[in-house]
Amino acid sequence: MIKLNIDLGRGLKLKNPVLLASGTCGYGLEFENFYSLSEIGGICTKGLSFEPIKGNPTPRIVETSCGMINSIGLQNIGAKEFVENKLPELSKKGTAIIVNVFGYSLEEYIKVVEFLNNYPEIDGFEVNISCPNVKKGGIQFGTNPDMTKTLVSNLRKITDKHLMIKLSPNVTDITEFAKVCEGEGADSISLINTLLGMAVDINTKKFLIKRKMGGFSGPAIKPVALRMVYQAVKSVKIPVIAIGGISNYKDALEFLLIGAKGIQIGTANFFNPSAGKEVTEGVKEFLEKKNIKDINEWIGSIEDE
Repeated sequence: MIKLNIDLGRGLKLKNPVLLASGTCGYGLEFENFYSLSEIGGICTKGLSFEPIKGNPTPRIVETSCGMINSIGLQNIGAKEFVENKLPELSKKGTAIIVNVFGYSLEEYIKVVEFLNNYPEIDGFEVNISCPNVKKGGIQFGTNPDMTKTLVSNLRKITDKHLMIKLSPNVTDITEFAKVCEGEGADSISLINTLLGMAVDINTKKFLIKRKMGGFSGPAIKPVALRMVYQAVKSVKIPVIAIGGISNYKDALEFLLIGAKGIQIGTANFFNPSAGKEVTEGVKEFLEKKNIKDINEWIGSIEDE
């Protein structure tokens, strides 16, 4: 038997290192038509705010070379409807539930985490800090170290659940933000969130996204994600969860090899809804062929001189 389970700390133990990334798997239940969620380590739900959000006007998603651009605008049903209509069924699926949360002010982040913290079915929070703070002129929480510090510090005070901070790649030095999160009590960090991108149509002479720019994700960003994850791993002691262009088991193994403790599958869910199951099976088969009994022997084992 191959041991695939990992321990991310503060009670968050996964049966394997494969998670579905927020915004690419709905609230998790949508994927039951393709495979049992019990086969993967966990899911990161669609981002939740306290109140429902309708999202941005369309068109707000477009396929590009080796990826996609989205500007959904964090559309979601709100925390109350989630715990009433999604969480009861989701909690029966035998996988870890990590709820992605966000806000447009410090107070909004605190409000949604305080509310969701009352539900034992939730195993942890993934905090999206790529949101513009409307009270600070639209500066993103995740691109200002002081704002990141204040946010993580305040959230740490109100929850004993696992606190994972999702970092933006749109910064000069990713290690600075990783260290801030660790210093303020985060249990893990996940990265990278989407890069800022754009697409235009030469025939209509129009932008393909209504709001002109959006988050670029998919296979094309993997080398950037690999570099940033490696830098983060080297800069902190807390677990790093890799996101960015992971489409198959080989991609997943690359991130684990450089020290990521777990991985999230994002854009691949759109073109292959069974990716989570396939990656999990592929990782296991690879380790069997290499006669590696414990995945933790593979994690961080790259020859780093």
